Amino acid sequence: MSSPKRRIETDVMKLLMSDYEVTLVNDNMQEFFVKFPGPKDSPFQGGIWKVHVELPDQYPYKSPSIGFVNRIFHPNIDELSGSVCLDVINQTWSPMFDMINIFEVFLPQLLCYPNAADPLNGEAAGLLMRNKAGYEARVKEYIQRFATSEALDQAGDDGDESESEMSSAGSFSDDDEVEAAGKMEEV
Repeated sequence: MSSPKRRIETDVMKLLMSDYEVTLVNDNMQEFFVKFPGPKDSPFQGGIWKVHVELPDQYPYKSPSIGFVNRIFHPNIDELSGSVCLDVINQTWSPMFDMINIFEVFLPQLLCYPNAADPLNGEAAGLLMRNKAGYEARVKEYIQRFATSEALDQAGDDGDESESEMSSAGSFSDDDEVEAAGKMEEV
């Protein structure tokens, strides 16, 4: 068994044995979904997000691909595709990190300390800089609409179904959804 394969199995088993709810896609340890609760004492507290994770064959030497399936209002997360702008994952990833680090450190820090100067969601970044209370109210509104247990249950466990159901709500046209689906493929 090659070293990257063993490392993938070790990291995914640690995640499976943690408190996170993990669903493997087709029993494949390189693609799975994790139910991720919003961090305590943050505007995201009380929300639950389904996070899609893909581990490349070169993992841990190459960073995992992380994307939010249900919608989230955050400056560094693309609202339609769910892709995450996170330097630690994208540029400064190190083989010393593992999947537990992503869900216990990196994603909570991203949600608690958004970087409005490097946005993927310009609307969220602008609102955060102009009106923090308004930003936090919008975050809470998105939690009620897209990040409750009920919203996740309604979406079902099929990743494609939940992605289209979750992203169809709101004031976006079909063209925007097609464009978002294209972005997701590129990530």
